[in-house]
Amino acid sequence: MDTSILSWIIWIPVIGMGAIALIPREKVQAIKMVTAVATGIQFLATIGLWTRFDLSNGGFQYMERAEWIPSFNITYILGVDGLSLPMVILTGLLFFLGTFVSWNIDRAQKGYFALYLLLNTGVMGVFLSLDFFLFYVFWEVMLLPMYFLIGMWGGPQREYAAIKFFLYTLFGSVLMLIAILALYFTCGRTFDMLLLMQTAPTALDGVMFWGMSAIKVIWVMLFIGFAIKVPVFPFHTWLPLAHVEAPTAISVILAGILLKLGVYGILRINYTMLPVAVWWFAGALALLGLINVIWGAMCALAQKDLKKLVAYSSVNHMGYLLIGMAAVIAAGEANGNNLLAAQAGLGGAVFQMFNHGTISAMLFILVGVIYDRAHHRDIEGFGGLATSMPIYSGIVAVAFFAGLGLPGLSGFISEAMCFIGAFPVFKAIVIASTLGILLNAAYFLWAFQRMFMGELNDKYKNLPEINKMELFTVVPLLVITVFFGIYPRPFLDLISSTMNVIIDTVANMGGIAGVF
Repeated sequence: MDTSILSWIIWIPVIGMGAIALIPREKVQAIKMVTAVATGIQFLATIGLWTRFDLSNGGFQYMERAEWIPSFNITYILGVDGLSLPMVILTGLLFFLGTFVSWNIDRAQKGYFALYLLLNTGVMGVFLSLDFFLFYVFWEVMLLPMYFLIGMWGGPQREYAAIKFFLYTLFGSVLMLIAILALYFTCGRTFDMLLLMQTAPTALDGVMFWGMSAIKVIWVMLFIGFAIKVPVFPFHTWLPLAHVEAPTAISVILAGILLKLGVYGILRINYTMLPVAVWWFAGALALLGLINVIWGAMCALAQKDLKKLVAYSSVNHMGYLLIGMAAVIAAGEANGNNLLAAQAGLGGAVFQMFNHGTISAMLFILVGVIYDRAHHRDIEGFGGLATSMPIYSGIVAVAFFAGLGLPGLSGFISEAMCFIGAFPVFKAIVIASTLGILLNAAYFLWAFQRMFMGELNDKYKNLPEINKMELFTVVPLLVITVFFGIYPRPFLDLISSTMNVIIDTVANMGGIAGVF
């Protein structure tokens, strides 16, 4: 398709930044409106992508290509497929809603909303880039605004949280850069990701780095770089503090989108450029998923701060996703060519990316609602809120039930698909990970009981109900959670062709995986 819509989606926020730069800082309402218009137009453009997307085509669509730095074979290449499109839509939605969540930012609004739009551009650029150099540039662009958004507008420990986030992410970026350079110099001096998907498996065959297979070395470097962002145990320790100290809207973006960038990178790059290594690492990936599930749930169960509980629930839920990703090897001949299991596992993982994005975003918005009123997040400091805030309590109940995987809500479908896909190849891990379902129910229901049930705490008998602006940010996510919990087919149809391409790429390496 001959169009520049992908470029518009990426750069509309930058145009918004330029407009904000021209607005005097005391014109706060105008700054907010510019941000809302920019993110709103961007979100509508992502919906336009969906309406014209060819579901039968598992390759890239809306391709754009232009020379950038020819002397180093660096090209401006953009494209979208069934893996990236759901995340592009989710990014557009959450940044639009996050604008209104940010409406009560009360200082340095000009700087806040300018950095917010820059973060938007960085995220969109990662999802749409098909040149490795361009991908890395956008990956690093995200780091700077997130550092300042946490460090300047966060809570009491904001500086420490921002530095810890920065250092963890920068460490992963350094490993990723080394892997990118290794691919560049070994595979024909190109950053073209489409070309690398075709040539890397052959070009790296037999190549050794430090006495080890180059494929394994590069795969692990890339994996660690992406795993920090997921985050995968033991690289998860930056996440709870970053969430607790970040402003509400930034917690929404962090949990809803930024965590998914790591998973996206593994699927987009590790799985398609180095597919033979997936066979070598699948067992470890499933085991790491199990650790995430159990460790994240147990940590959540021990929390008294509601925001920290939701943060650890993200560690838990990303574990299910890792288990589903590992199921892709079920399609190999050595495992009975169980194509349906591979489709369920990988499809469930991508569905879980989207579902966790909507559910976690809803949870963090709801945490922000009660914090704005009570000025604390201590679970045990409330009690009986269902009496004074019945509408808010009902929405929190649905969000908690979605988080614990209740049938009829979207989280159940994606988690079940991950289990169905992984069971033929990782039976023990799947059985053990189902303990996470029980723990999920424990920490969500226990928190709900302590906050909303029982006798009303007199200190909070006059708390105002959730308002229209807050409902505007929560209700769309609630509707999506219920809709996809009842009728997931539109989403699964959107991703199925691309998932089949990834599965075929990995499965075709099954014959040589034994000698790898």
